Amino acid sequence: MVRPGRNHLKRLARARPFGKSPLSAFLRAAEWIWKRLPREVTALWPVVALGRLMHALVRLGDRRQFFGTFFLRNRPQLQVLCRLADRAPRGSAVRIAVLGCSLGAEVYSIAWAIRSARSDLSLTMHAVDISEEVLAVAREGVYALGVSDLAMEALCERMTEDEIRSVFESDGRSLRVKSWIREGIGWSVGDARDPRILDDIGSHHVVVANDFLCHMDPTDAEGCLRNVARLVDSGGYLVVSGVDLDVRTKVAKDLGWKPVREMIEDIHDGDRSLRVSWPWRYWGLEPLDKTRPDWPMRYASVFQVGVSS
Repeated sequence: MVRPGRNHLKRLARARPFGKSPLSAFLRAAEWIWKRLPREVTALWPVVALGRLMHALVRLGDRRQFFGTFFLRNRPQLQVLCRLADRAPRGSAVRIAVLGCSLGAEVYSIAWAIRSARSDLSLTMHAVDISEEVLAVAREGVYALGVSDLAMEALCERMTEDEIRSVFESDGRSLRVKSWIREGIGWSVGDARDPRILDDIGSHHVVVANDFLCHMDPTDAEGCLRNVARLVDSGGYLVVSGVDLDVRTKVAKDLGWKPVREMIEDIHDGDRSLRVSWPWRYWGLEPLDKTRPDWPMRYASVFQVGVSS
């Protein structure tokens, strides 16, 4: 029997007999049942296997970019970035690029974390996004106290009061990122898929490409990820989460990236918005499965590029 290809499945997913999607109706019913099951049941391997099938179906639907973001979104990932920066000699220069930087929360979180830990380093950051609208907010570094109109999220909800005071100055109506955190950050409009991006921003010790590749069609995401990898210095590090794991694993294996094993599990579970979305949102992140022989490659989100494994 010939198995249906991805294009056939996508046509099935987009079918609308009588103006309705039978697949969407089925997935809504399955999600309703899943969310009412005890956690100990959804953690059983047969149920997880069913969840993988559901997620494969969900990923066939249309995708679009979001501006949603948070300060200190994934704390274990920030810890690893600080540990990578800590390897730099005292007083040295460190270059970091952040692609798909959105409203700037991730950029400022990285700058705050590294400068708080290593004030001696000369940190230069290059932040890139395809949207001038969000870059205008990011450059200004001023955020609403409540929910952001663009992100539709409370950007600071994952911060403690002490952290908010450390990062921002407040006038009672809004929060402004402090000047010592803003220093050395350049902002530019750019497309991570464009081969000319290397000429535009150059290479960096660390490149961060989080939470935008999952919103692309897998074929486009693979091409984009390969392009992004060109921005990493030989022996440097690529940080990439919020991406289809099949896409990231394929590119990592093809290009010989070395997974950084430090805190793999903590980082994988560190962004709760990705974990709780699985399997019912295409950006959801599957549970880490150590029975897979390739689990470090599949579940790592930090890789060293241009070195032998």
